[in-house]
Amino acid sequence: MIITDEMKTWYGMIATVGTLGRFSKMPGTLGSIAGTAIWLAAGGLPLWVIAAAAVAGCAAADRYEKAAGRTDPGEVVIDEVVGVWISSWGLELSYAIVALFLFRLVDITKPFPVKNFEKIPGGAGIMADDIAGGVIVNLLLRALTWFFFAGGLAMILKMAGR
Repeated sequence: MIITDEMKTWYGMIATVGTLGRFSKMPGTLGSIAGTAIWLAAGGLPLWVIAAAAVAGCAAADRYEKAAGRTDPGEVVIDEVVGVWISSWGLELSYAIVALFLFRLVDITKPFPVKNFEKIPGGAGIMADDIAGGVIVNLLLRALTWFFFAGGLAMILKMAGR
């Protein structure tokens, strides 16, 4: 692993999550797993911590991208960490692993509208597609929970006269 000069800066440490983004040929997956591990170890995180990480990640990713001279460098994984945190936010801890897998699926396939957020320039674009992916996964998990475990299916069947 080569540690570059930009990785030794404050923005490099945040953007690559302490150089974690350089430890694998699949940095996004590694960053997502690390985010899930942090989530589980902390017992979840308050929304203000996620928001602060998103803001810091946006600034750090922007500076890192400019210093590296590459668009959306693969070693930047703060976006995956924040995305997986958003995927799990407000749900029971038992959902974290499912959120991780769904988040990776959304992050890799980039369905609409996630793909559109990637077009935003700089650090905002690096972060935005993963934030959008996290929101989509969170809403999907909430909808599935309501449908299967909170009476949603029964309510729909009752409304349909069954």
